[in-house]
Formats: sequence, structure tokens, C-alpha cells
Amino acid sequence: MNFLATLLQSQPDLPPAAQQALALMAPVFMILGLVILAILMIPFWFICKKAGLSPWLTLLNLVPFGGLILLYVLAFAEWKVAPVPQMAYPPPYPQPPMPPQA
Repeated sequence: MNFLATLLQSQPDLPPAAQQALALMAPVFMILGLVILAILMIPFWFICKKAGLSPWLTLLNLVPFGGLILLYVLAFAEWKVAPVPQMAYPPPYPQPPMPPQA
């Protein structure tokens, strides 16, 4: 945002139409940035919850290279999830021999 302000101030020969276009593009870029941030943060939030980690680790995406740090945390952390349940029925074993009939 500061860059846009300095750009508008340092260009006195910039036509008024170009200044208006730059001023109108600033909110569009801010909204676009928020949408991209949400697209990144929502999946990480659910992945952290499913891994048994704090979903607030997702806020690392706000820091430069924080997403990369979060990927390494997820890759090398011990996931606190329940093990996969075993089969409900035991595997089929051969039938025991029948007792002799009298």
C-alpha cells in the first residue's frame, strides 16, 4: 500500500486517468491477496486438525516462508491420530476336523 502511495506521489506527470486506475486497482489486489491467503490456509487448517496438531499452526502461512516451515512440521511430526481399526471378523481359518461319528 505504501508503494502505491509513493508511486502516485512520485509521478507528477502521470495522467489523471492512470492515477485513478492505480487507485482503483489497490483494493482489488488486496481482496485478491486475501482470497489467495484463504485458499492456502483452509486446507492447512484441516490437515493440522487431522494430524492431531494445533490448527493455529496455519498462521505460519502469514510469515514469509512460513508455509514451507509448516510443510516440514507436518512432514516430520508424529501424527497423533488413532490407528486404523482392525477387521471386524477374523481371517478365515480352515475348519477344525469333525469328531468321529459313532
